[in-house]
Amino acid sequence: MSDQMQGNVEIRKLGARDLPLLLALPEGLFDNAIDPVQAQAFLDDPMNLLFIAFADDIGVGMASATQLRHPDKPPQLFINEVGTRAQYRGRGIGKALCRRVIMTARSLGCKSVWLGTEAQNTEGRALYRSLGGTETENLVIFEWAELK
Repeated sequence: MSDQMQGNVEIRKLGARDLPLLLALPEGLFDNAIDPVQAQAFLDDPMNLLFIAFADDIGVGMASATQLRHPDKPPQLFINEVGTRAQYRGRGIGKALCRRVIMTARSLGCKSVWLGTEAQNTEGRALYRSLGGTETENLVIFEWAELK
């Protein structure tokens, strides 16, 4: 873990008691406004991980992940989302968050970590490659959106 972040940045793992901290984050770190009910349910579930990078007490980056268990294989960790505020990109925050997620996955006994991203997410894909991730060409994703 030799990568250095520029500036004074602290990464915190949030837990069930950290909803007020999460709700106090200025908008723009996540894709949407934080829903207090969904956020508390996420934080309460021990299979979920949420890390926030703080610079000068401002939430500047985030990574969320979910541990997956299967009846026929070892646990895996799925990275749900990684994000850094635009004005803080290029400082190693996203890389440090991903490294923290991967390190935590190891400590949980996960044998692999994986994620999906959009083909046009060139910055994200470069980040994941720099961390030793292998990009696959044979993955097809199906989505059932807006379930009613």
